[in-house]
Amino acid sequence: MENPYERQQKNILSRIIVNVERLNQSVITLNQELANVNKKNKNIEIIGQICENYHNSTQFNLDATGNRKPPF
Repeated sequence: MENPYERQQKNILSRIIVNVERLNQSVITLNQELANVNKKNKNIEIIGQICENYHNSTQFNLDATGNRKPPF
């Protein structure tokens, strides 16, 4: 005896498969974009660390020479 819903089930399964493939492609694209954002954020983080180190070094040198003045 043949399943009367077999054709409908096959159609639904094929739609699910196509949608999952599209979803996988979207997730791959999203991961690539997130990797690009993380790479750019890493550069910004490095610049921030450089600025912070410069500030700390400047403050130390001003303290050492006695030229540090209070803020305005």
